[in-house]
Amino acid sequence: MTCFVTHLECANCFERYAANQAHGLCVKCQKPLWVRYDLNAVRSRLAKRDLTARAATMWRYQELLPIEDPENIVSLGETMTPLLPVPRLASSFGLRELLVKDESRLPTGSFKARGMAMAITKARDFGIGRVAAPTAGNAGGAMAAYAARAGMESYVFMPQDTPIINAKECWLAGAKTFYVNGLINDCGRIVGEGKTKKGWFDLSTLKEPYRIEGKKTMGLELAEQLDWHLPDVILYPTGGGTGLIGMWKAFAELEQLGWLPSSRKPRMICCQSEGCAPVVRAFEKGERFAAKFDNAATIASGVRVPVAVGDFMILDAVRASGGTAIAVPEHAIEPWMKKAIALEGLSICPETAVCFAALETLLARGTLSPNDRIVVFNTGAAQKYPEAVHENIPLLDIGRPLDWAQI
Repeated sequence: MTCFVTHLECANCFERYAANQAHGLCVKCQKPLWVRYDLNAVRSRLAKRDLTARAATMWRYQELLPIEDPENIVSLGETMTPLLPVPRLASSFGLRELLVKDESRLPTGSFKARGMAMAITKARDFGIGRVAAPTAGNAGGAMAAYAARAGMESYVFMPQDTPIINAKECWLAGAKTFYVNGLINDCGRIVGEGKTKKGWFDLSTLKEPYRIEGKKTMGLELAEQLDWHLPDVILYPTGGGTGLIGMWKAFAELEQLGWLPSSRKPRMICCQSEGCAPVVRAFEKGERFAAKFDNAATIASGVRVPVAVGDFMILDAVRASGGTAIAVPEHAIEPWMKKAIALEGLSICPETAVCFAALETLLARGTLSPNDRIVVFNTGAAQKYPEAVHENIPLLDIGRPLDWAQI
């Protein structure tokens, strides 16, 4: 097959880099790199109708991915995820249409599978045998699983209060797993220092260019599932922001291909918790770069990222889309997680509960309309967050008569 990648390009200073060698951040300004494609060549080779005959996986968009050799793809079966109407939730909000794109169906139970599948695939292309990443939870589990699939050695560093399920999945997949008595940025510092000392390749969010290419398949899938008519609004839980940035990149590439019937793009809503809202603060101040958020704390561990290397990329996408950034009270997260699951049966993670709390606020403010077509991304499975749920389940004593009035 033909690979249509032409070069890599710094998202900040536009310095170009060769695509046939491994890169981290831009050498000149230490900002993330975009993967660029010859979209004219893609247009002449690929039509929308060609996709219908392909397997329903993220790899169906191979011409828009940096794939050199399909034989090198590292896969655990990354199926297209369902886009589900949620009518009872929609009714509770007074909405005409609300859809949930359920990423919990992916391998390792979260959207992180997309990015890590692509990053590990490219690591294999470049002959890399040892990888490392900091994690707030799901990214580490995904990296460990895909590294195991590829036969690579992996190292994971996570805050000490990361959900226990994530630690167990990293350990079970054979990753050398470490707790750190700090936040994810402290874990990232350790990974950065270890590049020289331990010789691993750094797979931190946006510190290599390929996780974003895997994540952009969320946007490609969404467009295809809606017959290329993009929704009015997308609410996305934002930590490192790779998913939001990746989708915005996907929509731009689809427009250049001429596949979208309208130039109108979704308003991108960056959703964070008040316990960790660096992007929201920067958005409200009109700034392009976000200051570190001190004392970050939230049960939605995936959005607990006090410093995002791609902060300006998130903010650029939100502003270009006419969207907004919003932080919700920490106390709203668990109730919305419970309400959403009880109404629809979907395995809603706390990060997605942040989006539902944000949606409620934005509708009340009049920022969003009840007639908008709204998509919320469920980025992970609820069962991966036992620490976020505080259930009260009574015990029935079989040695005593049942008190049916209490049942």
